[in-house]
Amino acid sequence: MKYGKFLPENGTIGFVAPSFGCNIEPYKSAFENAQKVWTKEGYSLSLGPNVYEGCGIGISNTPEKCAQEFNEWYEKEDVDVLISCGGGELMCEILPYVDFEKIRQEEPKWFMGYSDNTNLLFLLATLCDTAGIYGPCAAAFGMEPWHESLKNSMEILTGMCKKVHNYDKWEREGLKTEENPLVPYNVTEKFELRTWTAEDGLSTGKEPEEIQSVSDCNKISCDKVSAGEPHKIINEREEIAVKGRLLGGCLDCLATLCGTKFDKVEEFNEKYKEDGVLWFLEACDLNVMGIRRALWQLDESGWFKNTKGFLIGRPYCHGEEFFGLDQYKAVIDILSKYNVPIIMDLDIGHLPPMMPLVCGSVAEAKVKDNSITIDMEYK
Repeated sequence: MKYGKFLPENGTIGFVAPSFGCNIEPYKSAFENAQKVWTKEGYSLSLGPNVYEGCGIGISNTPEKCAQEFNEWYEKEDVDVLISCGGGELMCEILPYVDFEKIRQEEPKWFMGYSDNTNLLFLLATLCDTAGIYGPCAAAFGMEPWHESLKNSMEILTGMCKKVHNYDKWEREGLKTEENPLVPYNVTEKFELRTWTAEDGLSTGKEPEEIQSVSDCNKISCDKVSAGEPHKIINEREEIAVKGRLLGGCLDCLATLCGTKFDKVEEFNEKYKEDGVLWFLEACDLNVMGIRRALWQLDESGWFKNTKGFLIGRPYCHGEEFFGLDQYKAVIDILSKYNVPIIMDLDIGHLPPMMPLVCGSVAEAKVKDNSITIDMEYK
């Protein structure tokens, strides 16, 4: 696995829009304010031609022009790192025009983004053996003041740290609007982990399909939650440690990539079988049924063959139930057969804040006292 050079002091940050650009509010003002912040800190900025475009369908421009921008800015010797302007809907359509073969031969460069950017981050790792950062897009850095998660993302880019942790609270309803584009995250909800381990499955004595939903477990005190519950609040008596090579992203995108000519997960699993894969997964548009279908598809395609564990971010449909299925049962029923830790409701994805994760790195996740730390090695 290859890793880019860290963003140096007074280095150059490149911005590309392989998905949506920052052409409308509140993203335009937020991105412009972020540029002021970075410039004040001494960084130079290099903006791709699509960063303020919005003429594409589900992306900033035509698939050809979006891919051309990424190819060119990845090659630029005077650009140290790349940050995506935003997520979107149809980045998958640019993939036939991205020169992955040339990128594989290039000097590696950090690329950061999330959501629709899974299409590039996941393929950089699986096609090019190049690590990327599943983290905030450019406009998020325009908020005032910065949330700790944004500082952590910059620390990853600059090489100041390789270890991340959860945050105390998260945002259910954002306050950012066209009139107020710079407001910080509206963190109102207490962070609470849910877990499932092989020991939980043994102690229930039930097959996964028999396990009933307990999505209302946050109403139960930790002391009263039995060891056999499939998803429960962590308490001081439980510790989990799991290690593997980080791989994953947004389930909406991964299910689309699965089975295409870009799907080289089988080869990735074989190459890194000694490490095993620590999957990080989250969902945007998928409801609980969609999450279950997507996981079933990846499972039946053999993606989880060498899994060491699963890190599941809060889905955008957090708290919803559909025909008796909730977000926890949707995951556990499909993944529990691997008898590896499943850690859910993490700070990953579309309900901020989000821990920046280096896709492709070898990471050890440790859970204790309703908190998680993820320590990443670049090897």
